Amino acid sequence: MIVYLDSSVLLRRLLGQKGALREWRLVRTGVSSRIAEVECLRTLHRLRREEGLGERRVAALHAGLYRILGAVEIVEVTRAVLSRAAQPSPTTLGTLDAIHLASALLWRERTGRTLALATHDERLALGALAHGLRALGV
Repeated sequence: MIVYLDSSVLLRRLLGQKGALREWRLVRTGVSSRIAEVECLRTLHRLRREEGLGERRVAALHAGLYRILGAVEIVEVTRAVLSRAAQPSPTTLGTLDAIHLASALLWRERTGRTLALATHDERLALGALAHGLRALGV
């Protein structure tokens, strides 16, 4: 299955958190946005500060993140992605979720391939459904 992976899915998997994507083993091709790298790294920096994660743990998490990101196709945050994210939407989305959804939609249009969108965010899942994408993770 081809699956667009948002930051919430990547982080739960990386951190071994409860409620991680059940369908992870079914993902044959992963797609994500460059913005996911920024979101995940910011979260790891915040956890280091707020939860006192040690350097070894943070280094291992960084390495794990880059292993995952190295195995997925990355959609760069281009002018086309930002323009699409700025367009009116049938559902209410925050800026980063709009960028994730725009990235998934543009990838689908560019490749002509079907993909599902994996997220643990109900608003993003609803946005994906409104655009004809299958939503996983909620």
